[in-house]
Amino acid sequence: MKTLIIIPFIILLITNACTKSTKSTDTRSENNLKSETKVEQPKTDIQTAIMSGDLSIVKQHIAAGTNINMKDQMSGATPLISAATFGKINMVKILMEAKADLNIKNNDGASALHVAAFFCRVEIVQLLIDAKADKTSKNNFGATPRESVMGPFTEVKPFYEMLQQQLGPLGLQIDLTEIEKTRPVIAMMLE
Repeated sequence: MKTLIIIPFIILLITNACTKSTKSTDTRSENNLKSETKVEQPKTDIQTAIMSGDLSIVKQHIAAGTNINMKDQMSGATPLISAATFGKINMVKILMEAKADLNIKNNDGASALHVAAFFCRVEIVQLLIDAKADKTSKNNFGATPRESVMGPFTEVKPFYEMLQQQLGPLGLQIDLTEIEKTRPVIAMMLE
């Protein structure tokens, strides 16, 4: 079962990481963006902006009325799920302020809380708990966010290592020592 819980994250990370980011050359201030009657949708898609850490493009998407709950075609990840996966706390906050749906699931049934818990993103888990994300939701493999961090670390350590090796160059940061230490903390937070 542990393998089945990990596979969705691998698919999510690989599919979202396959696009390149372009930096916006738009230098208008946020106030000017709000005062315009119609804000143009950026050329860079929102998932790419999240992966590259371009908060200004994410804000421009929100101002332009981009569907912030739109799922990636391959993985079913929403921008919030991607931001939680990659530990982009400022993007998580902005998306939550824009009323992103906290409980939408990707193709494997994982919500933003599932991925934040699995990757031990303590601050993001707390934000989602405080915002009343569903802690009892189960993914397609029958695991709640809490159950994704239960069990011996030694059983899942190879999956974290594989993810770090394959996706580290794309921005995924995994500190195995920190994850091993934090998994029980996340489990307690999700009780």
